[in-house]
Amino acid sequence: MDVVTRRRQLHRWPEPGFAEFWTAATVIGELQALGYQVRWGVDASNLDEVLGLPGPDVLADAARRAVGRGADPRLVASLGGGGTGVVADLRGREVGPMTALRFDMDALPIEESTDTDHRPTREGFRSELDGYMHACGHDGHVAIGLALAARLADCSFPGNVRLIFEAAEEGGRGAAPLVAGSAVIGVDRLLCLHLGLGLPVGTMAAGNVGFFANTKLRAVFTGRAAHAAAAPEEGRNALLGAATAVLSIHALPRFAAAATRVNVGILQGGAAPNIIPAHAELSLEVRATDGDVNEELTRRVRNVLDHAAGMHELEVSVETIGRATTADCDRELVAEVARAASTVPAFATILERHDVGASDDATLMMRAVQSQGGQATYIVVGASSPSPHHSPSFDLDEASLGPAVALLEHLVRSPMLKGANTVSASV
Repeated sequence: MDVVTRRRQLHRWPEPGFAEFWTAATVIGELQALGYQVRWGVDASNLDEVLGLPGPDVLADAARRAVGRGADPRLVASLGGGGTGVVADLRGREVGPMTALRFDMDALPIEESTDTDHRPTREGFRSELDGYMHACGHDGHVAIGLALAARLADCSFPGNVRLIFEAAEEGGRGAAPLVAGSAVIGVDRLLCLHLGLGLPVGTMAAGNVGFFANTKLRAVFTGRAAHAAAAPEEGRNALLGAATAVLSIHALPRFAAAATRVNVGILQGGAAPNIIPAHAELSLEVRATDGDVNEELTRRVRNVLDHAAGMHELEVSVETIGRATTADCDRELVAEVARAASTVPAFATILERHDVGASDDATLMMRAVQSQGGQATYIVVGASSPSPHHSPSFDLDEASLGPAVALLEHLVRSPMLKGANTVSASV
């Protein structure tokens, strides 16, 4: 299947984080057929590090859909509990470095546009799962990863290649279990690729800056129900406490040392207009371009949650449901990527740095590789998106897909060995 057809197939069948059962099963089957050594589930991830796992009903529905689309039920069962991340290794014919490449797989909880100006709608590959769509390009990432895997199946490259298909990147949940599960041990060079991010087709960035450290939290407020008219003083209003927290969180001061962001994205609670709400829940995120500032801002947010609960005589429990950090791209590897991009005619403009202005938990993988003496970079390939990422009318210019595959293939087949291990870790 060519890379464009594959991307459209994936776009039609989006799956949320840790529920990518059909996507992961497809990846596993194709990589095994190509001769890769493939790991998934508990063999690829440390499930103790899974954050923000969807509820059992969501996972069960996703598993049924995957089986209905032809996935092996036994394979689907082995992917449960947050184990949808996939790691695949292939040994080249010559001595050389271990090169790892990260491709994320999950979709977003967004209802896709039905406007006929939206190409997936017009050309018949709009999302078939109500309330979910690939609104960040991960369908393109998986298609690129599988196309690259097929090209490298001849093993005509030095060292080893490791393809990491990450679950649940949205929300910063998928990288930590893979890192804890040894996905990056022995890696000399890590290449993380993303399509779009404000760049047009024909432009690529070999290195990127401006990553936000990110912490995502879920807070559950518990109060006491009572009749809203007959006995309001007997109630303890959990929704009011949560609302107090929302306003106070958004009123927190900015920091001089870094750019910061806060956002409460979900607030829900209550049962009826005439009942004092005994339950409320909110989900939020904190971001900063400096890790220490992110930690301090997160501390202040937790303080607000605790005091909002105390003010209204409530109980509150706070859970971390996702995280990412900051990272720097290694200059030597950035230069290598830029040189490789110069061999791909489709890239008319090659940048050595681009300001991402967002978060990606690939930064956890990058830091892990760098801490063991390897190098890492984050590559952006322009895709002329007609609408912003995470919007209902997001799309990719599919002319970006082929050049991305060619770039990554060149980097695996012709690595600059300086600074890399002369013998890679065994796979």
